Amino acid sequence: MDKKQIKTALISVFHKDGLEEILAKLNAEGVKLLSTGGTQTFIESLGYKCSKVEDLTTYPSILGGRVKTLHPKVFGGILARRDNAGDQKQMAEYQIPEIDLVIVDLYPFEQTVASGASDANIIEKIDIGGISLIRAAAKNFNDVVIVPSKEQYKPLLDILNEQGAGTTLEQRRWFATQAFGVSSHYDTAIHGWFAQTI
Repeated sequence: MDKKQIKTALISVFHKDGLEEILAKLNAEGVKLLSTGGTQTFIESLGYKCSKVEDLTTYPSILGGRVKTLHPKVFGGILARRDNAGDQKQMAEYQIPEIDLVIVDLYPFEQTVASGASDANIIEKIDIGGISLIRAAAKNFNDVVIVPSKEQYKPLLDILNEQGAGTTLEQRRWFATQAFGVSSHYDTAIHGWFAQTI
C-alpha cells in the first residue's frame, strides 16, 4: 500500500505564523512532535508536548545556532527506507526513530539581501540545516512528507482534515516536487548574490 501514516513530525521553522492549525490537527491525531529552539518553545506555548532535537541527538545547538539538526539520528530517521531490511536493522542498532513528516521554513535570505543588511548578516541567513532537511525528506518521499515552506501549509492542512495523518504516494511526490522547487530557487538566489559581490 502506498498510504503512509505520520507518527512523528520534525518541525523547524523561521516564521511561526500559520502553524497553529497544523499543530492542533497533528496533536489531535496523536503525532509525536520534535523540534528545535524557538519552534519548540512556540509549540509548547500552545500547550502541546514537544521533544527537543537535542534530547534525541544528545548534542545542544552549537556554533551560534549554525548546527542544530545536522546529525545521523535526525537524517537517519528521515532517509531510512521503511521497506529496506538493512536500513531497519541499523535504525534499531543505533536507536534512530522514524521521522515521517518534516516542516521547514528557511531563513529569509532574499528578504535579508533586500533589506540592505551587511554581508556578514546575509551570510548568516544562508540556511544549511533547513535546506538539508528539505532535500533529505524530498529524496525519501516514498516514506516521508516534506513541507518546504509556508506556501505548502494549506495543502498539508487540507490533507490532515480530509484524511487524518495519512498520505498517499502521489501526495508525497507532489510535496517533494514543491520541495526541490524551493531548494532550487533558494540556491539560485544565493548564487546570484555571490555572483554580484565578486
